[in-house]
Amino acid sequence: MMESETYDIYIDEEGDFLEVSFGISAEEGTTDEIEEGIFVTRDIGSDRITNIGILGYKKRLALLDKILDKFNKRLPVEIRVVN
Repeated sequence: MMESETYDIYIDEEGDFLEVSFGISAEEGTTDEIEEGIFVTRDIGSDRITNIGILGYKKRLALLDKILDKFNKRLPVEIRVVN
């Protein structure tokens, strides 16, 4: 069963950065670069994942599905890059 969450998607086309936020933002969070250019932010108190970011997303968007699977997250939309 998919958990009910609010999703925010931020895209900085000029900076080539995509960030997906899950639910309420962390009051205090910590961000780790889990692979080059892949960032995961967790709430310090609950260890809940609040954000996933991809630097250079235009060429690496396929990684988003793999990262979401790794953390058992799903989006109710498909994200595509259109040139």
